[in-house]
Amino acid sequence: MKIITVLGARPQFIKASVVSRAFEQLAGIEEIIVHTGQHFDANMSDVFFSELGIRTPRYQLDIHGGGHGEMTGRMLAEVEKVLLSEKPDAVLVYGDTNSTLAGALAAAKLHIPVAHVEAGLRSFNMAMPEEINRILTDRISDWLFTPTRAADDHLKHEGTPSEKILRVGDVMYDVALHFGRMAADENALAAFGLRAGDYVLTTVHRAENTDDPLRLKAIMEAFATVARSRPIIWPMHPRTRAILKKLGLDEASTANLKLVDPVGYLDMVRLEKYAGIIATDSGGVQKEAFFHKVPCVTLRDETEWTELVEAGWNRLVPPTDAAKISTAILEAFGKSGADATPYGSGDAAVRIAERLHRDLSA
Repeated sequence: MKIITVLGARPQFIKASVVSRAFEQLAGIEEIIVHTGQHFDANMSDVFFSELGIRTPRYQLDIHGGGHGEMTGRMLAEVEKVLLSEKPDAVLVYGDTNSTLAGALAAAKLHIPVAHVEAGLRSFNMAMPEEINRILTDRISDWLFTPTRAADDHLKHEGTPSEKILRVGDVMYDVALHFGRMAADENALAAFGLRAGDYVLTTVHRAENTDDPLRLKAIMEAFATVARSRPIIWPMHPRTRAILKKLGLDEASTANLKLVDPVGYLDMVRLEKYAGIIATDSGGVQKEAFFHKVPCVTLRDETEWTELVEAGWNRLVPPTDAAKISTAILEAFGKSGADATPYGSGDAAVRIAERLHRDLSA
């Protein structure tokens, strides 16, 4: 049987690494990876794939840039060509990017069954392109692999047939367990001038923050305050750096506020694993903080991972007030949340692979 996996963003490749590994353990499955090109930075090089232990994608579509409609439309057309040529038994997509929607839509229009990993997540903010992508993808998918009970409930509330809802746990937990062991070397922090447990790791990339000068200024002001007492390291996308430079905010970098280029995957895992706290607007990094038992401050108006807020591991802080942001970060140091296991047992990838193998073999 043949499965085509459509990927486009760095986090999707990370998630796919454990599922692809699970496919390789089953006889009779050929997985073909299609890279849309949505993320095309240097960290999506051959080194990135070798770190993850996955094959280089067979198809590289090199589609990036432009508006959401243009990008998604170009992806839809090119993925359709691949599907017509390869004639797969199923298409597998992850998460909530434009690549996710394009892959699912191309398959559904050709009557090819769709499997959606991380189904059922909702922020209830329709201003987010990701929310639109995840809702539409769920609607046209045949297997809805959910990470949590809350995701199940969202789908049921929307009228999804229960037989399509398959709670397997979160593949990111599988990833954290596997690569967390590989990255267990706190001596590597010396290359960044950091000590374990003493620094803030931050990632800020969402358009709602980077494209809003008031929010970005509040974030930078808060970081400058925190950096007076704690080192902050910020692996920064070139686009964000360009915006900061345009606003004159890049000059806010000090000895304790380190704006660095994007780092390799294992280096990022190390920075997460040994941070004293993580401040982010990334959905994936919120969970990774929890998996490594590091407190997190989320710089957004809402989060899909409400269970982490309820358990005390995550603090939700809309990035509109610099004082509130800095206070939340400094107060969260050393604060653990409740002992909770909302994301399964670390075997989500195996459960996904085995279920698809079983159903496609029937």
